[in-house]
Amino acid sequence: MAVTESATGEPVGEAHATHEGILKRQSARESRARTYARALPIVPVRARGLTIEGADGRRYLDCLSGAGTLALGHNHPVVLEAIRKVLDSGAPLSVLDLATPVKDAFITELFRTLPPGLADHARVQFCGPAGTDAVEAAFKLVRAATGRTGILAFTGAYHGMTTGALAASGGAADVRVARLPYPQDYRCPFGVGGPRGAELAARWTETVLDDPKSGVPVPAGMILEPVQGEGGVIPAPDDWLRRMRRLTADRSIPLIADEIQTGVGRTGAFWAVEHSGVTPDVMVLSKAIGGSLPLAVVVYREDLDVWEPGAHAGTFRGNQLAMAAGTATLAHVRENALAERAGLLGSRMLSQLRRLQDDFACVGDVRGRGLMIGVELVDPEGEELTGETERVTEAKEAAGEAKTRGAGDELRTRGGAVSGWEGDPRPGPRPAAPELASAVQRACLERGLIVELGGRHAGVVRLLPPLTITDEQATAVLDRLADAVAAVARDPAAHGAPRRRPDGHKEPAD
Repeated sequence: MAVTESATGEPVGEAHATHEGILKRQSARESRARTYARALPIVPVRARGLTIEGADGRRYLDCLSGAGTLALGHNHPVVLEAIRKVLDSGAPLSVLDLATPVKDAFITELFRTLPPGLADHARVQFCGPAGTDAVEAAFKLVRAATGRTGILAFTGAYHGMTTGALAASGGAADVRVARLPYPQDYRCPFGVGGPRGAELAARWTETVLDDPKSGVPVPAGMILEPVQGEGGVIPAPDDWLRRMRRLTADRSIPLIADEIQTGVGRTGAFWAVEHSGVTPDVMVLSKAIGGSLPLAVVVYREDLDVWEPGAHAGTFRGNQLAMAAGTATLAHVRENALAERAGLLGSRMLSQLRRLQDDFACVGDVRGRGLMIGVELVDPEGEELTGETERVTEAKEAAGEAKTRGAGDELRTRGGAVSGWEGDPRPGPRPAAPELASAVQRACLERGLIVELGGRHAGVVRLLPPLTITDEQATAVLDRLADAVAAVARDPAAHGAPRRRPDGHKEPAD
């Protein structure tokens, strides 16, 4: 009888020992700050497209995609060809900020994709290799251009792990950053959601900017994500984003769009700001623009280009392999209309996933844009949030609205804390359930599906599949996710989620 071999070519028993040994050594030697490795105890050894093979021989459908880095999936042929071409040419691989044919081709392709109104009057700054480096550079740029220091950012944002980026993300105290409400339906900060919630969020921002007693001086810039990723997959309403553009333009405040995760077709447009027709003053880009390799840039209006030579630098800003891989990726997405396909396929996936809300009380909300999808898990036995009617009334009065609505007025039927106005409240959202989300993530892994978690309380299961995912693969992803949710809903404790005692309190699972 033939000996079954693993993905590494070893007999299965030996492969399992290799797998376990690597994981044990990682746990013993690497930092406690490691993240994905804790929730995903796998040892990838081979990958192609959507599929990863582990050292133990198991195969997984990868809907993490390097946190959105792999627009074309693992080891796409056009990316590998571009990398090999540079390697075989004998070209230098790292050249700081010197001009090269590889860089020239990358910038040309990048500018070809930029939103109308920016490409013809743009400058690009290559930064260190991570998106957070681009965020820091953008802050430095707008502060130099305006002579001001403050930054406006939004609750739930994530812009990186360096000091300035963390401050804008709400992860560190910084008096130079003022945080504003980001509109959303399901957990609307004003308790109303929908267009009215977005309007109230916009008015809040306008008041902060125009009230001389707000305590917020005119800032150097405003940074926002067109879809909040780590914040829980929350798309910005198009009207609200256009309002932010008008508010900032009227006050000469540069608008910075963080397209690090949303860019290169992920949301159904090449850049997510294009859904609303907005042209920002500055764009920070990373992840997919490097075609799976480290690359980060800031693209901005040429009139902001006032900083002195050397004002921002970085040793690894001249990564030629990343630029070649990035050029190939950008061109492939553009030439094959993968952004449009992401929009269509993402809509179908969202429609099918929303059935989980009807079938399982632990699924509170399903939302997203394109192939950036989130499923929020909630405690099905937790108390609904209270005080919603009072907040609706206060919000209405603040907005100058009447206390009742006409019979023909539309009420929201999905999502937010309250679907109607006073006198017609819907049940509020239940508490987030990070334990259930973690249990679903583990159940997905058992079924050969890799997903990420996010959201304010890490209660959102996130899907970031490559844009090259096929219809058949999308069906397999949805089937495995639905099966995982069903298994956790039936028996949370069996998947590591806490039990609820008869008195309503939780106790740890075995």
